[in-house]
Parts: sequence; C-alpha cells; structure tokens
Amino acid sequence: MTEFILAALVTLFDLEHFLYLVLGTFLGLVVGILPGLGGIAGLSLLLPFVYGKDPTLVLPMMIGLLAVTNTSDTFPAVLMGIPGTSSAQATILDGFPLAQRGEAARALGAAFSASLLGGLFGAVVLTASIYAARPLILGVGFGEQLMLILLALTMVGMLTGASALKGIVSCGFGLLLGCVGAAPATGEYRFAFDTVYLSDGIPLVIVGLAMFAVPEMVEILRRRTRISSVPELGSGTLRGFAETLRHKWLVVRCSAIGTLIGALPGLGGSVTNWVAYGHVVQSTKDRDMLGKGDIRGVIGPESANNSDNGGALVPTLMFGIPGSGSMAVFLGGLILIGVEPGIGMLERHLDLTFLIIWSLALANVIGAGACLFLARPIARLTLIPFMLIAPFMIVIIYFAAYQATQSWSDLAALFILGVLGMYMKRFGWSRPALLIGFVLAVRLDAAVYQSVQVYGMSFLERTGVQVMLVLIAVSVFLAMRFKPVREPLTPDGPHAPVRVAPQAIFLGAIIACVAYVIYESSQRTFLASVFPMSAALISLALLCVMAAAFARTGKRPSYLFQDSEREWQDHEKPAHSDLHFQAWMLGLLGAAALAGFVLGVFAFITAFLRLKAGLAWHRAPLAASGAIAVLAFLSHVFVLDYPAGLLQRLFELPWPLN
Repeated sequence: MTEFILAALVTLFDLEHFLYLVLGTFLGLVVGILPGLGGIAGLSLLLPFVYGKDPTLVLPMMIGLLAVTNTSDTFPAVLMGIPGTSSAQATILDGFPLAQRGEAARALGAAFSASLLGGLFGAVVLTASIYAARPLILGVGFGEQLMLILLALTMVGMLTGASALKGIVSCGFGLLLGCVGAAPATGEYRFAFDTVYLSDGIPLVIVGLAMFAVPEMVEILRRRTRISSVPELGSGTLRGFAETLRHKWLVVRCSAIGTLIGALPGLGGSVTNWVAYGHVVQSTKDRDMLGKGDIRGVIGPESANNSDNGGALVPTLMFGIPGSGSMAVFLGGLILIGVEPGIGMLERHLDLTFLIIWSLALANVIGAGACLFLARPIARLTLIPFMLIAPFMIVIIYFAAYQATQSWSDLAALFILGVLGMYMKRFGWSRPALLIGFVLAVRLDAAVYQSVQVYGMSFLERTGVQVMLVLIAVSVFLAMRFKPVREPLTPDGPHAPVRVAPQAIFLGAIIACVAYVIYESSQRTFLASVFPMSAALISLALLCVMAAAFARTGKRPSYLFQDSEREWQDHEKPAHSDLHFQAWMLGLLGAAALAGFVLGVFAFITAFLRLKAGLAWHRAPLAASGAIAVLAFLSHVFVLDYPAGLLQRLFELPWPLN
C-alpha cells in the first residue's frame, strides 16, 4: 500500500495536478468568505464542469474546495459576527468580541493555525482508517450495505435540528425527491409528470444550490448587511499562532471530536462546531471570558470544523454514505467522473483514495497560508455592502444550475426548490437531512431490490446484517434519549406559537405532496412502488403526529414551532419579505426568457444595482458588462451555450448572444 501513497504524492506534485489543487483551494476560500454559499453550494457550482474530466485532475480541485471552506469562513465570523458557513457559528461567540476589541488579527491567527492543525489531523485519521477498515469493507455484501444506509438515515433524521420529528420528516421528503425518475428495478417513470426533464430525476446540483445557496443569500439580503463592519485587523497574528501551540492538547481533543462527529452521517460542521465549543466550556476552569473574547473559544471550534472533513470522508469513500451535506455533493461528483465509492474505491481506485488524502492535507496548508497572507486586503473587501455582490452571486448560481442538463427546466427547478429551501430554513426543517436523504434514495432503493433478489429474505440471517440491525436499534434508542443543547423555550422566542399560520400552511403543503406520492405510487407495479410508498407512508404518519402536536400545543412554546425571523434583532428587521426577493429571481428568469440569458443577466444586474444597491445609472451597466465579459469567457473556455430568449428566436439575430 506504501507504493500507492508515494505514487499519489508524486502525481499531486505534477504541475498540472498541483495547479488544479490550488485552483480548487482558492475557489474554496472565496466560497467561505462570501456568506450564502458554503461547501455544499460551492461544490454544486463546480459539479457541472467536472463531468467527463480526468479524475486525477478534478478530485484535487474538489477536495481543495471542500478542505478550506471552513478556514476562510472565519473572516466574516470574526470581522462581522455572521458565519460564512454554518461551521463557523460557534467561532462568532469569542471571535467577534475579539475583533470588537481590536484583536481581530490575534483571533484570525489562532483560527487559521487551529484550522491547519485540525485539517492535518483529519487527514492522518483518514489514512489510518484506510489501513484498518479495508479488510472489513471488502467483506460487505448487499445486505450489509442496505443496513448501513438505514443506519445512516436513522442518524440523519434523529440528530438533526431542534426537533427530531422535523429531521426525520425532512429526511423522508428527501428520499421521495430522490425517487423522481426511473425506478431502478423496473425502469418505470415515477413522478415525472410526462416530462423528459424529470424522467432522469432531479439533478443533485439543483437540490444542493436550492437548499443552501438561495436561502442563505436571501436572508442576508433581507438583513441589509455588509460582509464585515470591522475595517482594521489590529495586530497579534503571531501571538494567535503561539496561543494555538500553547493550547495544543485542546487542539488535539477538539480535532478528535471533529473527526468522530464528521464520520457520523448527517451531523456535519455545524454540530461539530458547537460540540467542540461545549467541550471548551466544560474542560476550562476559568470560564469568565468565554463568550466575551476568549481565544480558546476560537481555537476549539476551528480545529474541530476542519478535522471533520477527514472524518466525513471515511463513510463517504468506504461505504458510499455521505458523512455530511457537502460530502453528499462530493459523492455525486465521484459518480459523475466514474469513480465508485465503497468496495470499488478500495479495490480499483486505491491510488485515487490516497490522492484525495494528500489533497486534503496540502489544501489545508495552502489555505491557511493564503488566509494569513490575504487577511488585510480581505478585511477591506468585506466592507462592501452585500447588495452590491448579491446580483452577481445570483447569476452565478443560476448559471451553474443551467449547466446541470442545459435545459430551461433547470432554472425553473432551482427557483421552485429554492423557495422550498427558504421556508425550510425559516421554519426549522433540516435541509442537510433532506439533501442526504435525496442522495441516498437511489442507493437505498437499489439496495432493497438487490438484497431481496440475491438473498431473498434470508439476507436477514447474515451475521453482518444482524450486527447492523442491533446498531440501528441502539442508534434510535440513543437518539430518543439524546438531549441536544437547544435554546430555552420562552414566550417571545423563535419557538413561541406566534404567527403560526405560515408554518401551518407550509406543513399542509408538505402533507399534500406526500399524499400525492402515495396516490401516484399506488398506480405502479410492486417493485417500482414499494420504496416510495413505504417512505411516504412513514412520512405521512409522522406528519400527522406533527399536525396533531401543532393543534394540541395551543399557546405553549414548542420546538415543533420555529420562525427564525423572531430571533432577529431590531436593527436586522427586514424592509422586505422573502416574497420580494423571490420576485427579483423570477424577474431574472423572465428577462432571460424574453431576451436570452446573456441580455437578461445584463438587465437584471443593472436593475438590481440601481434599484436595490443605489448605484448610479452609469455605473450599474458598467458593472453588468463585467459580468457579461465573464460569461463570454466561460462560454469560450468550456464551449457553453446559454439559453436563448423569445426575442432572439423571433428575430433570429445573426450575432451569437447565446
């Protein structure tokens, strides 16, 4: 196995491969700095361009992006107090107060060095797991794979969000979305509505962007914030480095926590971040400054949220089960480039496995060094109002969505699912659970069919299957006893039964969708309907329990209720509703449908910068022209065709606008 390790390192230091790694790393840094994207959305933007490419080139680029997103998200967390991604939430508690005291450089220095050490720790753990687990993986059959997926789903549903019930239903809804298209067993089309687009299923890129990029961007737009409000970093970068080394055992403990939680499917960086911060609080004697600007409150979470990438890659590579939402998208990327995770990964692609590990380690080194070098200029760039950046980000997201199948339906699907993601975020439904359920749906459907076809019901007699059944039972039991750290229920908090009508309408819409799935499944053959029917019946039963709890709770606060807008401070109260920005995105689609994507983008950016950002009329078109130049460059490099509009087809313009 040593020869594979050395060969992977030699491959990675080839100039072309190394440049792809650096490109992915810098893309990841940008994604982390800009609130509203994150690793899931960033990798979703990248997926359309990796199809059919050499795996040894695009794997370092994808891993480079994932590895450093949790490093650069520290910039907005420390400088402004808003997380660049959900993995930086706990960092805010002490990082932002440090910046307010003029010690932002000290906080960033500690954060980047802790992220570096945590990322290297995760790479080491991943390497060790390859050695230890490879013989075990090679003995896993179809039955064991089925049970592993079920175990992952129990973890996803029960341990995500303030309400375990909402987490389970979100996961179930993701399974139903994943059933759209041809049934693996019979080839029958399910829920395709007689359209060619849905006959192949909903593209993963669309779901990833809709669940994470769109909701985060709209929320920040409604808050009318800048990325940062602290123009100066102060001094103390080296002091931050030294303090990380002084608290080396805290780094080791929190890194271990990160890899362990990362390996548990469905938890991810946001959970890791808070558990690590909780460990800092529990293991610290002098806690007076925690939450007020204690450097240990930065070191612990940052070392954990970078090490969890190494942990999350363990189930992703070895079992084909994503350890987090971003790994779910990465798993889709592996399939796009023809790499089979699980047994096939360790049998036929061991060289690529170690290429991934080396990429993870080197990306953390490059990312931490780049963040330190770019800290001061980035601190100034983050003062730009988000209104000036948002139209370009919206265009990028819709541009990436269109590359999924290069169909107008991609744009419509992104809008519809983006609206779903917005209300899931607002009402406390687990978006990571939906995404992981969506990714695992096809695998679970196929695993049920394969297990029954190969073993019959005797697959339940296999020792490995019985062990996994016990683990599933233990997982459910522990999840029911698990008491996550949740904000207290108060009459004026986000879980108070105030303005519950929108939540009730949303719940009713989900119930209607699940009921339709049951009706539609009843029209299909047994093998085509057994999986969606089972998932829908369980989901419907839980939804009915939720609806009954809604009615029974009355005026008492409950974790089933949630409206995140009630957490906003007075100065964050939005001037516009979420419908306002949904209308703007519809405006982009309307302009593109009328004049073509390129001219539609020009009109959208110009109007947005003028009407929402207040930019002068002569400057707004100039900025929009820059976006058009980028689109033209991408069209040339990637040989892309942009969607034509009604007027273009009508007049058949002789020059290539699309």
